[in-house]
Amino acid sequence: MEDLKSPAAAAPANKKRFFIPISVKMITITSLIVIASLASVAITASHFFRGDNELRALEDTLRESTLISGKVKSDLISVAERCRQTMSKTVEEYLKSSGKEPSAIYADALFHRDPGIYYISIVKKGDKIPLVELKNQAAGAIVSSDFNTLLKSYQALIEKTFKGEEVLMNPSAYFNEAVVGMAVPFEIIEGKESVLVVFFAMERLIESIRTKGFINSFMVSGNGDLIVHYDPAMARSKLNLSGNPIVKMMMAATNPNGNTFYVDESAVKNLGAFQRIGFTDCAVISTVPETIVFQQVTRLQRIILFITLIALGIAVIFIYIFSATLTSPLKGLADAAKYIQKGHFDVEVPAYTRDEIGMLGESFTEMARGLSEREKMKDALGKFVNKEIADLVLKDAIKLGGERKDVAVFFSDIRSFTSLVENMPPEEVVEFLNGYMTMMVNCVNETGGVVDKFIGDAIMAVWGAPLSHGNDTENAVNCALLMRKSLIEFNKSRGTKNRTKIYIGIGINSGPVLAGQIGSQERMEYTVIGDTVNLASRIESLNKPFATDILISEEACKIVKNKFVVQPMKKIRVKGKKEPQQIYAVLGRKDDPSSPKTLTALRMLVGIDAPPPGSDKDKDAIFEGKELKYEIID
Repeated sequence: MEDLKSPAAAAPANKKRFFIPISVKMITITSLIVIASLASVAITASHFFRGDNELRALEDTLRESTLISGKVKSDLISVAERCRQTMSKTVEEYLKSSGKEPSAIYADALFHRDPGIYYISIVKKGDKIPLVELKNQAAGAIVSSDFNTLLKSYQALIEKTFKGEEVLMNPSAYFNEAVVGMAVPFEIIEGKESVLVVFFAMERLIESIRTKGFINSFMVSGNGDLIVHYDPAMARSKLNLSGNPIVKMMMAATNPNGNTFYVDESAVKNLGAFQRIGFTDCAVISTVPETIVFQQVTRLQRIILFITLIALGIAVIFIYIFSATLTSPLKGLADAAKYIQKGHFDVEVPAYTRDEIGMLGESFTEMARGLSEREKMKDALGKFVNKEIADLVLKDAIKLGGERKDVAVFFSDIRSFTSLVENMPPEEVVEFLNGYMTMMVNCVNETGGVVDKFIGDAIMAVWGAPLSHGNDTENAVNCALLMRKSLIEFNKSRGTKNRTKIYIGIGINSGPVLAGQIGSQERMEYTVIGDTVNLASRIESLNKPFATDILISEEACKIVKNKFVVQPMKKIRVKGKKEPQQIYAVLGRKDDPSSPKTLTALRMLVGIDAPPPGSDKDKDAIFEGKELKYEIID
């Protein structure tokens, strides 16, 4: 391998080089062998090539339809499942509240994660209006349509859903953009079948059916109605394509897929294929003009006859000369490949020849450099502990180094965790923490936050770094409320000697931080640091003396005071702050009629005992050594 990096062996970089095609070398080697049968081989090859090309085109078109149908099915099922989960929780809450308007937490979370969903409703069999409906107000003019009128126009299709069928619609004519409607069976509500109706942007399905190359794809219903088209203008038109031969073939077929050549209404011969998606009665149609399929056949026939008759006539003369120019560089490439296989990427293959082999040697060297850079990138990404951060780095969406950001910092901690687990075996402690952390982290993810780190039983999360959604503090408080709700449900199955109830404290603060990579050369972590983080941690620890579960700083309260019901607590003096700090207990959302209205009601809901009256000032002061950690001020 020493000669691989030898400067003397490498061609001078400044010397002008000319190119000799390797095809010439191969033709000269084989010329005398094939020259006698060249004409017959060319004719035979053309014949079989056409047949093979036709078969391959049929297979490719059908394969493309199958792949697209799989993507479309996956997209539809994903949308339906997300909407089903959201509406299940919303309907449950609606029924429990005896018809009161449900909380917007679940809807806001769904529309925030998927802004392309415009409208969701639940329609019971026999009802003229939806039982519950959710509109994405961020969609603007799109949701201004009269959905009740729209639902009535598709009543016949929705009735099919009551019989257990999934239905797709194209109501784009009623909107300002291309929209897809979907109706799927829902739960039995109050003894009646119900249907989940969703309207969402067609763009996600257009992206799934859009293909590279010459194949064009679209989607139709079982009766030929156009549902999705790669051309948005066509998608917004209300067309029925049942007269199209390939669509007609799909409608009459008993098989889930098929393909054929056909002549369209413009007298153009096309290759077409269909594939039913297996979700609703819709199918994906893929077409390509016959001229595209066979345009290479005639051209290749001429190339075979012309090049081989002229060039192959002189091939034998150069067999010996050119054989060495092929074998020597290939051996060098084989040695270099073995070297790379062992994990060494410092390979430099010299360009011995001025042809494709020489270009291959140069490309091989560039490939080795690329692999080396990739390994470096993998090592860099291995320093991140958060998947979301690593994904952003791979997409070049995050800067390496530190930067100042305004964020919402969140801390949560289990009250009296040490006493809670001191008599538990290690295996049960791990199992308990895994279940608890999974439940809490789901709340963080649903509200767009990023888990910064786990500190024992404590969780630190951030909204606004590395990316901000514009309402980071509100999302952080929504996460805290979701955790409260989840913990209440979690505690319903506890309360015994062996399974005590769990209580947590949450502290939230908003403000500037330094966000970036912190650590050593061997291990780095994307995190946030600063006074904002420290104060959030201090606020969290105050939940115990205040007998609360969610406390926020004054800075956070200024941002979200119009969204949530809060109650001011006693001012505090904390380490690192000269001035007293005002903090607030979060009771609930203002738009949630079921949220507690007083601190007493909150404590009863959560199961927190009120602090005993008359606690003196000394008991409200906590020290770290000789330094004050926090002090509650009367």
